[in-house]
Amino acid sequence: MDYKELLAYQKGFQLAMEVFELSKSFPNEEKYSLTDQIRRSSRSVCANIAESYRKRRYVNHFISKLTDSDAENSETSVWLDFAVECNYISKEDYVNLINKSTEIGRLINYMINNPTKFGCNQ
Repeated sequence: MDYKELLAYQKGFQLAMEVFELSKSFPNEEKYSLTDQIRRSSRSVCANIAESYRKRRYVNHFISKLTDSDAENSETSVWLDFAVECNYISKEDYVNLINKSTEIGRLINYMINNPTKFGCNQ
């Protein structure tokens, strides 16, 4: 199996692309703050999942990178909080994205709690 087949990766990638599309409409004064931050954190979810999968030979490395991914996912949620409060995204888009982020978090935590199901040696 390749990391791109992992459900957490696929859903994380989809969320990052949705964040990218929505953030295109953010004001120019947010370019180096909110826009860059939300894009970076949402993309880092997938990057850390990919790294964790490549390090799955060592369970502690696998879990460490997944906790980084979970942290980036949480950071993305915070930036979404700011985006909706600043009226850069609609409440409907916010709820949709937060629900997706929550699901991704659950998938990542499942991987953390079940490393042997993802090829880790104990």
